[in-house]
Amino acid sequence: MTGVGDGLRVLDFTWYGVGPITTKYLADNGAEVIKVESVKHPDGLRLTPPFAGQQPGLNRSQYFGNFNSSKKSISINMTTEAGRDLVRQLVPHCDVVAESFRVGTMAKWGLGYDQLREFRPDLIYLATCLQGQTGPKAGFAGFGMQLAAIAGFHHLSGYSPDELTPPHGPYTDFIAPRFGCFALLAALDYRRRTGEGQLIDLSQYEASLHFLAPAITHYFATGAVPQPQGNGSARYAPHGAYRCRDESGKQRWIALAVETDEQWQALLAVLGDDGGLSRFPRRVDRLAQPEEVDRYVGELLADRAAGEVVAPFQAAGISAYPVQDCGDLRTDENLQAFGFFASLDQSECGPMPYDGLAYRLGRTPGCQRAAPNLGEHTDEVLSGLLGLSPADVGQLREGGVLQ
Repeated sequence: MTGVGDGLRVLDFTWYGVGPITTKYLADNGAEVIKVESVKHPDGLRLTPPFAGQQPGLNRSQYFGNFNSSKKSISINMTTEAGRDLVRQLVPHCDVVAESFRVGTMAKWGLGYDQLREFRPDLIYLATCLQGQTGPKAGFAGFGMQLAAIAGFHHLSGYSPDELTPPHGPYTDFIAPRFGCFALLAALDYRRRTGEGQLIDLSQYEASLHFLAPAITHYFATGAVPQPQGNGSARYAPHGAYRCRDESGKQRWIALAVETDEQWQALLAVLGDDGGLSRFPRRVDRLAQPEEVDRYVGELLADRAAGEVVAPFQAAGISAYPVQDCGDLRTDENLQAFGFFASLDQSECGPMPYDGLAYRLGRTPGCQRAAPNLGEHTDEVLSGLLGLSPADVGQLREGGVLQ
């Protein structure tokens, strides 16, 4: 069985989140993705915990590993002209170049899109950064956590304008790769049909705004700026996460949403309560006083075990699930049935846990390998693609070009 990326070669200069996740999709599906970094300037995630065996090291970060599975790694000192010349020699052998440096960095090295097209005219070049390659703020540096604020996610997260709760982590880093991967696939298909490559300018800012479409559309239609409302909903009441407990009495939470009057009646029946029918008889009544509904439901659930009520709620057509933590995910029966979590043998650390693929292609299911050690494939790539001898590679290493 072959992968959909078989025969595709990518020269990968990306680091941290967006770029590595984008190219990982291709690597996990058969593409040869060659990650370029160096000991002096490694991908910053290599320095980020958690580390295998709780021992820090450039090859021991599981954070890095999860974003860079199935790739190869070569170590080239890009601050040297000889190192940059090696890149120019590699480009004709590659279908795609991907980079996520600050705007202008690659061009300053003589490795921008227009410069590399001289070596491969049909090259597809993906450049991704926070706010794109053009515009007055194109050169601004930052991470996904700051971009989530710029893009408006922070404004909508929380329970009031005075109690903002930013979304977890570098939120936009997990949005933009989905656009980047499909833009690459579209460009590859266009080249297949026309023989022409192109530049992909992926602004993580613009990509992320698509996830705020309802709020932005509301503003354009009404002129009113949507405000943070916590777990509130214009369609569902009750709607949110409610305290309950597990079978041992420890606090747990359950998330649920009720839309129709029939669902409301069913929820009260499961909980053995009939007072809610007279107090909040209709959907319009519940939507008009969501805080009172939340308090009422919260009191009914406080002494109930999440595991006892989820199944009858689901049987009654109510959307309800327990709130799981990372430990729960490791034992989740559906994820186990999918075989989602994989243990891959990393050459320095041994078996390490990895997230599996988020999709299952029937004919080309993909196949993951553990993330590479820094520079693990330098000799293999330079000899295989450029025909360099061991003596040539040794000389470059001694001269500080490969480090």
